[in-house]
Amino acid sequence: MNIYILLFDDFRTLDVFGPVDVFGEVEEFTLHYCSVAEGLIYSSHHVPIMTTAMPSILPPDSIIFIPGGMGTRSLVHDQLFITFLTQIIPQASYCLTVCTGSALVAKTGLLEGKVVTSNKNAWSWVTSINSRVHWQHHARWCVDGRFYTSSGVSAGIDMALGFVSDLYGQERAVKIANLMEYVWNSEPDNDPFCKAL
Repeated sequence: MNIYILLFDDFRTLDVFGPVDVFGEVEEFTLHYCSVAEGLIYSSHHVPIMTTAMPSILPPDSIIFIPGGMGTRSLVHDQLFITFLTQIIPQASYCLTVCTGSALVAKTGLLEGKVVTSNKNAWSWVTSINSRVHWQHHARWCVDGRFYTSSGVSAGIDMALGFVSDLYGQERAVKIANLMEYVWNSEPDNDPFCKAL
């Protein structure tokens, strides 16, 4: 399966590289670092990544991965970008988002009627993007059909492990978590950070 990691300037670094550390251990996955226009993209921590152009037509069994970060604040108003998402996401077998990446997908209307979560620190802003989405405040990550959405930053790692578990079994996800020396929060409804906000 091809995972297309859709990057933009000012994405949150861990939103991407936490899940990538999980996906990189799955031999069935091929990772592609993409952007709409290709070229050098910088995270909010000034990490540079050279990207290729996101294909307009996806091969079968593709996955789209969309991180969050401060870059989502302007992109949610970029009509060309939102139109591109509207056209490309339906081609994917799965669409995974971390943090405020769900705001971008919500803007397309593709999440309407879906159970979705996002970063609790940006909750008011994200949920204002589309009131027809069933936003879940008390969730580490949510699954609704082919959409996987996660809460803030490190929650993307938990979601990525959950995604691997759903596709290939919990034993494989646990093995990856142990390899990473990561304590996996394997309960999607258990989000300790929403209690503190």
